[in-house]
Amino acid sequence: MEKNCLECGEKIVGREDKKFCSDGCRNAYNNKINKDSNNIMRNINNKLRKNYRILTELNTDGKSKTTKTKLLSKGFDFDFFTNILKTKTGNTYYFLYDQGYMLLENDLYILVKKDN
Repeated sequence: MEKNCLECGEKIVGREDKKFCSDGCRNAYNNKINKDSNNIMRNINNKLRKNYRILTELNTDGKSKTTKTKLLSKGFDFDFFTNILKTKTGNTYYFLYDQGYMLLENDLYILVKKDN
């Protein structure tokens, strides 16, 4: 049975379960299907990455405090986070993957890192 490359359509020679004729075709195919499909996704993912970098930079010890002014001056966008954690005591933490923050008082924030 003849199989053709999923990327370029060329005939595949070799193992029966091969899907691509070369590493280049495999990479091109996977890059196409994994890229952000539109500007909205790309912009949101960029904002999430930027917020994550800012929290990582400010929270080197796994638990620290910072101000809203400092976060904003670095370009942090409070509208973009990956999940919310509400504790039994009623506290609300906003997370970007494993980096989180919670408002304390007077625009002071505690930064935490989730243990994996």
